[in-house]
Amino acid sequence: MATQAAFVVKFPQQLARPGRVHGRPVPPARVGIAVRRGSPGNSAVAAVAAAPRGVRCRAGGLIEPDGGKLVELVAPEEGGRRAALRREAAALPHRVRLGRVDTEWVHVLSEGWASPLRGFMRETEFLQALHFNAVRGDDGSMVNMSVPIVLAVDDAQRRAILASGATSVALVDDHDRPVAVLSDIEIYKHNKEERIARTWGTTAPGLPYVEEAITNAGDWLIGGDLEVIEPIKYNDGLDQYRLSPAQLREEFARRNADAVFAFQLRNPVHNGHALLMTDTRRRLLDMGYKNPVLLLHPLGGFTKADDVPLSVRMKQHEKVLEEGVLNPESTVVAIFLSPMHYAGPTEVQWHAKARINAGANFYIVGRDPAGMGHPMEKRDLYDADHGKKVLSMAPGLERLNILPFKVAAYDRKYNKMNFFDPSRKEDFLFISGTKMRGLAKNRESPPDGFMCPGGWKVLVEYYDSLTPPEGSPKLREAVAV
Repeated sequence: MATQAAFVVKFPQQLARPGRVHGRPVPPARVGIAVRRGSPGNSAVAAVAAAPRGVRCRAGGLIEPDGGKLVELVAPEEGGRRAALRREAAALPHRVRLGRVDTEWVHVLSEGWASPLRGFMRETEFLQALHFNAVRGDDGSMVNMSVPIVLAVDDAQRRAILASGATSVALVDDHDRPVAVLSDIEIYKHNKEERIARTWGTTAPGLPYVEEAITNAGDWLIGGDLEVIEPIKYNDGLDQYRLSPAQLREEFARRNADAVFAFQLRNPVHNGHALLMTDTRRRLLDMGYKNPVLLLHPLGGFTKADDVPLSVRMKQHEKVLEEGVLNPESTVVAIFLSPMHYAGPTEVQWHAKARINAGANFYIVGRDPAGMGHPMEKRDLYDADHGKKVLSMAPGLERLNILPFKVAAYDRKYNKMNFFDPSRKEDFLFISGTKMRGLAKNRESPPDGFMCPGGWKVLVEYYDSLTPPEGSPKLREAVAV
């Protein structure tokens, strides 16, 4: 929750074993292409051209994805499969309309972030995720999966589908346009209270994801094999940053990375974040790696109302690279598609697991990862240290190692972000995300050295835009189209 952090990185110990999901082998990835935009100094969407080279993640390439192979669920254009799937979806009598969060999960599944899952969870997978934070492959191996990826339907939909004996349904957007087909379906009870209690550790009212995606959802869940008609696009000017795991792996290989360390955040980047990221790279170089590459990977799905919108955060991140706070040559900036649960130690496992599938073998985790304030009380919902402790023990994440970091805070003696020194604690100022947003809202300047000037200007301009002249449009988050 706080922006200052005691950061750790997890490291690999054993290779994933190939597996099967729903009794079917996982197919190889269809690798996409990331197109370079702008100058070579641009933040990180770069041309993917060279064949992968051997890196130190494992012999012959990057760390293997969970299940051994990367899942890709978008119908290929080759051979007419995409057109055939579109016709099939249009002809199906039963349609399930996707909300915003549902569509984000379709996007996540379609690109293999949740490999080896091949669709929305059936009941066995749901129960394993809910109770074990992992799912078991047919080979007996445990794959981390700490949050349920499920799709809800209501009583009427369930009755109609069961009465017809249908085995497939079309998934459609809010304009009734087919997005995907869910086949070999299974419908089972959506026990909302149990799901909420086990995911968040509380059923207190006011949990943002619960209010957005669970409270008013149907009382049944429908699982099955997913095939998506075409790649999900948002047409918001940011699609070039929404790189799939396959595209990211191609980019890391093109850069000849021998280590990939991922950093997720849902706040603007300040110089404390940059200190931790650059110090991570220094430590990796000291360990003998030749070219560690940073994946700066802001969360791009659903977030709570008072978080800074994705479009603003991406503009701010661009300034961080333009002003040299982070090195564009060793940094890849991309958007992580997942909706945010704010489920603390449970959710941070999902965040780490997904980055393995993108090729990251190091994961930076900070104080109170994926946390939030208690919705009913004036305290944090989770213990600030539990996220990093859970990651060190989580089933299915054994391939990640941990590198601890000290707390970063603003050092008033040197007028910059620095690692906290308890022997002179009076020199340090802790600036939380809440405090940072308050300063920007009030057009107050932070201490010199807290954030790059261009990045701070982006924040101030955003908060100014929240009270536009009468009749002016307000900033809105993008949705898939």
